Amino acid sequence: MSEQHELSSPEETERIAAELAAELEPGDVVTVSGDLGSGKTTFVRGACRALGVQGHVTSPTFTVGHRYRGDVDVSHLDLYRFQSVSPAEWGDLEPYFDGAVCFVEWPEAAGDELPAPRFRVQLRHAGGDRRMIEIERADPRV
Repeated sequence: MSEQHELSSPEETERIAAELAAELEPGDVVTVSGDLGSGKTTFVRGACRALGVQGHVTSPTFTVGHRYRGDVDVSHLDLYRFQSVSPAEWGDLEPYFDGAVCFVEWPEAAGDELPAPRFRVQLRHAGGDRRMIEIERADPRV
């Protein structure tokens, strides 16, 4: 099952993310895909706010991962710099999944190592400041 939305502002992106976050619990994985500048980190920021994260939410492109404390712990991984994730690198990433909701940008690099996602989010440019977002419920839980 999937749904699509056309968005015209970062605030709309964050609102859609907050709605999705209301369904998440520790252990859930959400993949977030899209071109550079399509709103992936904005989406994660909106979900983080809904999950009680108060601090600054930024892209972990150069650090690979951030862990945020909130009402629910949130991990945010960005695998952009990886062609693929080696077993040794995966060992460094596994703790991000423990006891947290985990958002993974550029999930393709993780290959089969990535735990099954609860949701798959795809963002794309739709001209000007508009974005299209597709959210697929990958896990059949209601």
